[in-house]
Amino acid sequence: MSSAPANQRPLRTAIVTGAGMGPGGLGRGIAAGLALGQQMNVLLADADDSVEQAAHELRQQLGEAGAARIAHFVGDLSSEATVQSMVDSAVARFGGVDVLVNNAGGGVIRPFLEHDAQSLQTTIARNLWTTLWCCHKALPLMVAQGHGRIVNIGADSLRTGIPGHAAYNAAKGGVIGLTAGLARDWAHLDITINTVSPCVINSGRFQERLRTDPQLAAEFVRVVPKGRAAEISEVVDLVCFLARKETAFITGQDFSVNGGSAMP
Repeated sequence: MSSAPANQRPLRTAIVTGAGMGPGGLGRGIAAGLALGQQMNVLLADADDSVEQAAHELRQQLGEAGAARIAHFVGDLSSEATVQSMVDSAVARFGGVDVLVNNAGGGVIRPFLEHDAQSLQTTIARNLWTTLWCCHKALPLMVAQGHGRIVNIGADSLRTGIPGHAAYNAAKGGVIGLTAGLARDWAHLDITINTVSPCVINSGRFQERLRTDPQLAAEFVRVVPKGRAAEISEVVDLVCFLARKETAFITGQDFSVNGGSAMP
């Protein structure tokens, strides 16, 4: 498998995983930020076929250029074979992969002793295995072309210890460890790997939590000195910044977007 060097393609190409949530999803926001704000080709990927609607809406926002610049992929991204198919799809459609945003995630949030084998496996698969395989399959392309940006989505709950997050934190802690290791391995090339770790985000998922478990949702916000959830745009802006060519000297970092919920 090969791809054209980034400087020989008219536009850079990004893969954004976990982009199938509703209009209030972080993945959708990141995909729009890269496609509209940075004029990239974008492949939206998710295990949920709602990603097709997300891609359709983004094509509409782009107008005439949308059909050529936006694609989507549906599949279980914790599977090695599925992730390879996703990367192959991006190469076939756009000629390469320059940016990977590992946003796919979501876990079963509950007290640790209420977990069972299935809920633990689901939490690790959604958050850690998706990131592992996506990095494993996209990095060879970036190495071959001598350029790449990987942004992994972490979690500020590793620092705040909010209730019900022990298993989720185990998975996201693995993501942060992976980020540091890969960043050191590929620092000699123009490949940067960083993590963006939000606290609670005012997403569709959080709005659902407000309806179903308002006490737990309030606990998420309680630890944030700013007294509110982050807006999606506040996270998207940092992800898009780290995806730029000009951020070549920033790598191996874990950036908190947390309203002060954890400070050095």
